[in-house]
Amino acid sequence: LDRYKGRCYHIEPVVGEENQYIAYVAYPLDLFEEGSVTNMFTSIVGNVFGFKALRALRLEDLRIPPTYSKTFQGPPHGIQVERDKLNKYGRPLLGCTIKPKLGLSAKNYGRACYECLRGGLDFTKDDENVNSQPFMRWRDRFVFCAEAIYKSQAETGEIKGHYLNATAGTCEEMIKRAVFARELGVPIVMHDYLTGGFTANTSLAHYCRDNGLLLHIHRAMHA
Repeated sequence: LDRYKGRCYHIEPVVGEENQYIAYVAYPLDLFEEGSVTNMFTSIVGNVFGFKALRALRLEDLRIPPTYSKTFQGPPHGIQVERDKLNKYGRPLLGCTIKPKLGLSAKNYGRACYECLRGGLDFTKDDENVNSQPFMRWRDRFVFCAEAIYKSQAETGEIKGHYLNATAGTCEEMIKRAVFARELGVPIVMHDYLTGGFTANTSLAHYCRDNGLLLHIHRAMHA
C-alpha cells in the first residue's frame, strides 16, 4: 500500500505571513479513474477540507500530467468545426443572447431569434437560466427556435444557428433535450457546466462528439 500514498515533497512559508505554508503534494496516477473529473476532484479536494486538524486549507494550483489529461477526450469540437458548420470564414462570428432572457413565451422567443438571424447575425443563444419554465417549456422553445433558424436561412441563403440550452435537473433529461435538438437539425446545444456538474457535462460532451453536435459551455457560477 505504500506505493499509493500521497507524498508532500516540498513545504515553503508564505512570504509575509506567520504560520502559513505552501505544501506541494504528489499523488500516484493509479489513484485516479481515467477520464473522470469527478473522481479527480473527489480525491484531491474532498474530505481533507473538513479535517479538524487543519485550521484552514486552500487549493492554490493543480498540475495534471499529460499522461492523465490525455484520458479526457476534451471538447467535442473546436472553433474550426463551428466555422465549417456555419460556413463562416475570414471574420468574427456574430451572435447575441436573447433578452429579456426570462418571461417571453416560446413563440415570442422564437420570433426574437428569427429577427436577429434575419437581421444579419450568425447565431443567437439561450442564456444560462433558460431551461424549462412554466411560461416557456423547453420543447416549445426548441421547436420555435428551429423554425427561426430554417426561416432565416431560407430568406438569407446563409447557414444560421442557435445555442439551445439543454441543461436540466437530471442527466437523463439533459440528454433527452440534446437528442431532440439533434432531431430538429439544430447544430449547437449548450450546457451550464459548473451548476450542471462534471459528470453531466462529460456525458453530454460524449453524446455531442458521437452525434456531430457542437457544444457550448456556459460559465455560470465561475466568477
